[in-house]
Amino acid sequence: MRLTSFTDFGLRALMRIASAPEKAFSSAELADEFGLSRNHLAKILSALAQAGIVTTRRGTGGGATLARPPSDIKLGDVVRVLEFGQPLVECFAASGGDCTISGCCRLKTRLRSAETAFLADLDRSTLADVALPSRAADEPLSGTDRLSPARNVA
Repeated sequence: MRLTSFTDFGLRALMRIASAPEKAFSSAELADEFGLSRNHLAKILSALAQAGIVTTRRGTGGGATLARPPSDIKLGDVVRVLEFGQPLVECFAASGGDCTISGCCRLKTRLRSAETAFLADLDRSTLADVALPSRAADEPLSGTDRLSPARNVA
């Protein structure tokens, strides 16, 4: 299963936020650390806030913080939120897509089962399990610790 970059970067942001739970992270700060567009990261943080995973506050001293302890945030739930509306394959879309073998396809059931198993496995892990190592609240990622867009999450 391939996750969207939206989900990939959302997981990275949460891993960073969990590394310093006492600090509020601005979208600009996180975007700079990960080499992303600030607007893209702001959309990710907005989706996470709407789902109750992070809380956000505007203005001086504002930013994103975890809405609950990292041990209470299941990775499967995060992926479900960030991948919402992104079907695994075209025929999983609400419209059914343009599949020409619908009705006789035996692959769809197996793919649905695999997707369910994938998310169930992620539900066994929490954000606390994958949080980045603790560091000073104002110390950004750098060097080999830096999570560039080209690197994998795990």
